[in-house]
Amino acid sequence: MSDTPASTSPWEALRRFTPARIALGHSGISQRTATQLEFQLAHARARDAVHVPLDAAALQQALQGVWPGPPPVLAHSAAADRHVYLQRPDLGRRLDDASRAALAALAAVPSSGAGHDLGIVVADGLSAPAVARHAAPLLAALMDALMTPLPGRPAEPWTLAPPVIVRQGRVAIGDEIGELLGVRLVVVLIGERPGLSSPDSMGLYLTWAPRRGLTDERRNCISNIHAAGLGYEEAAARLRYLMTEARRRGLSGVALKDETTGTDDRAAVADAAPPLLP
Repeated sequence: MSDTPASTSPWEALRRFTPARIALGHSGISQRTATQLEFQLAHARARDAVHVPLDAAALQQALQGVWPGPPPVLAHSAAADRHVYLQRPDLGRRLDDASRAALAALAAVPSSGAGHDLGIVVADGLSAPAVARHAAPLLAALMDALMTPLPGRPAEPWTLAPPVIVRQGRVAIGDEIGELLGVRLVVVLIGERPGLSSPDSMGLYLTWAPRRGLTDERRNCISNIHAAGLGYEEAAARLRYLMTEARRRGLSGVALKDETTGTDDRAAVADAAPPLLP
């Protein structure tokens, strides 16, 4: 029996423009062995990303190195473990009793959170590796963006609540945390659902006047932050614009659009970067 040579696809040249699985070619009527093995590896990495636990202590230390405000605190959702988290999305959207009490007590301490402009929540979501790799660099880029003055614009202070790291958390848990801390604006950094080409993609969700019971139309999202996706500086520039406009207009969600076309344009129309206060 003679071997059937592997055939290439006429779309082969397009593969350099995308990590998507296109122009894979074939051997006879089957996929090539290398292609099948690559798919199995990507699938395994995506599954691992969902189940690997978040090293909250290591992330806490990484955030402390880039955050100029109060030190990060740890919290946990009402989902006791990963198995419950995957089966009960509702429990991942609210804090457990101990975390709720701890954050309420923290908010009662002067200068800890109540009345602050910005609260940051970092949740493992569906990919703990995503926030483990990208949360600290993204926040560092955001701090750089906020501390870079824009010419001819008045500066206003951004006061910072302590970041909250949540295990077994989903996006909406940021609303409860923001309400407990009394912040005007909350930004949730969360691991997105893993894809076969991006098991470590991180998303950002911004909500003005957070409180329990809000739904998705009250949030703005910036997604696909990872090595082969949206870079830290561009994501930070978009987030800075949305934060500035949310505070200026007193709203977020479907009523707030990113009306700029790029980093330079975004910087030109945004308010001056205000100084950071703890």
